[in-house]
Amino acid sequence: MRRAIARAQTWWLWLFILAIPGSVVLGVPFPFDIALMAVPLLLCFVRPPSSALAPVELSPPVKGRWVVLNSPGSSVPSHGTRAHGQAFAVDLLPRSLDTSTPLRWFGRGRTPESYPCFGAPVLAMASGTVIRAHSTRRDHRARSTVSSILWMMTAEGLLRELMGTSGMLGNHVILRHDNGLFSAYAHLRKGSTTVGVGAHVAAGQQMGELGNTGNSSEPHLHVQLMDRPHPSAAAGVPMHWPRAITDPSDRDPRWKSEPKPTAQQGFPANGQVFDVA
Repeated sequence: MRRAIARAQTWWLWLFILAIPGSVVLGVPFPFDIALMAVPLLLCFVRPPSSALAPVELSPPVKGRWVVLNSPGSSVPSHGTRAHGQAFAVDLLPRSLDTSTPLRWFGRGRTPESYPCFGAPVLAMASGTVIRAHSTRRDHRARSTVSSILWMMTAEGLLRELMGTSGMLGNHVILRHDNGLFSAYAHLRKGSTTVGVGAHVAAGQQMGELGNTGNSSEPHLHVQLMDRPHPSAAAGVPMHWPRAITDPSDRDPRWKSEPKPTAQQGFPANGQVFDVA
């Protein structure tokens, strides 16, 4: 039941928004108008049961040197919510020595093409079958000013929630693996997806390129493992990347933070740099 309710969370949000003017137009008396709005709002926050599965060994979805951000190795849920199956999701950025770029208050954000990682290959973490592949959304500018960040966290965030999973993930690929689990690769570059629904991919095979689509502040890769194919109805599953070589002393100061008690043991924490041959 909880999964069914969670899967319809976008519709509950729509009902809540439509109930506000609807109660006025229909002349719904107090307190029934409050209930008309409160019920769908409360249902928006229903989440699937948490996963009790042990971390699953996978190959990293990138090659080269990268930095971990919004990591389950620092806190679970890693993105502050269990919605969309992202309790153990992680964001990956390339290692950069440039930490001097100032954050402006106003103005247009940087173009995605100005980021060195834009277009980097995105690889399958394990063999599987493609069950979803989207590649038509445009790459937007980075939210690299204070005003654009505030816009993303408020009005834009609400609009993307109303668009559902595709609005949040942007261009993405979802794989069904032989063990019955599912992996999602989000924020891919427009037109870069090289696999279609029904295609079988091998571990390490390129499926697309890193981009800046969906609920993304700058070009990066968002990956997660789930126990259901539809993110809204799925519980996040922890991952383990044995091939990710880390040096505990090599941490990016921009993202470094101390792990919380809820952190997943054995997974790189925020700011940790790792290498994949």
